[in-house]
Amino acid sequence: MACPHHAPRPDPAAAQRPLARALALTLGFMGVEVVVGLWSGSLALLADAGHMLNDATALGVALLAARIARRPRSPRKTYGYRRAEVLGALLNASMLLVAAGVVVSEAIERLETPPAVRGLGVVVTGALGLLVNLAAAWLLGRDHHGDINVRAALFHVAGDALGSVAALLAGLAIELWGWRLADPVASMAIAVLLVVGSVRLLLETTHVLMEGIPPGIDPRAVERTIAETPGVAEVHDLHLWALTPQTPVLTAHVVIEEGEHGVEVVRRVVERVERCHGIGHVTIQPERPLPREGVVPVDRLRAGASA
Repeated sequence: MACPHHAPRPDPAAAQRPLARALALTLGFMGVEVVVGLWSGSLALLADAGHMLNDATALGVALLAARIARRPRSPRKTYGYRRAEVLGALLNASMLLVAAGVVVSEAIERLETPPAVRGLGVVVTGALGLLVNLAAAWLLGRDHHGDINVRAALFHVAGDALGSVAALLAGLAIELWGWRLADPVASMAIAVLLVVGSVRLLLETTHVLMEGIPPGIDPRAVERTIAETPGVAEVHDLHLWALTPQTPVLTAHVVIEEGEHGVEVVRRVVERVERCHGIGHVTIQPERPLPREGVVPVDRLRAGASA
């Protein structure tokens, strides 16, 4: 049987590099905005610095989770700490949902009483923030390889980049046409996108924590791979879950064909499952075949002789 193609599993250490670079970039620009905002008295710059602080917090959470995930397993954590990546993603998705709620609440208030906004300052701030967020998103996007923790941080940065676009467009609308409602309307549109992204991420992290089937793996195809392995008579009690979306785990019971050596059959199953489906952590429980009809098992004969 030909094996289906599967993507290589990423190196957990690789996630730290883009996170650290994006965090340094975000903190650096945030510092510039604080200094220039205090010097010029620009509230817009100080407000955007607050957004950058939110992104820096999200990136810091993701980086901390990536580092914890690399810790070796211990007697109390026999699977290690890989689940820290999922918990970091869950925390970031929750923070993103809360932030979107705050934006919607503030936007509703501004719809009722639109404040006076300096359009030119908003345009400049939005343009600079967009460049920095695009650079951070590029760093995270090119190296995340499906890592759910990095992807959660990427949602934060991408959301802030969309916010910068909204600020840029709203500032132009205010500066050119004096439309004050542009700012809250754009903010609400971005908040909706943030809610959609954060809910998707929450569902994905919950799926992992509930021991759901890892993404990209077909349990029926895995069962066929095991069943078609030479020496396997039957497969049952097949369980598939994941420590992280990139770290699938499998356990199964296989009935060994008569005349086959259990250890050799298990070795074949493990090799085929890893080669065909990219599952590196496989535990197989071999079972002897049921006795043929009319044949008395040896252990029953021994029990009868000793009676």
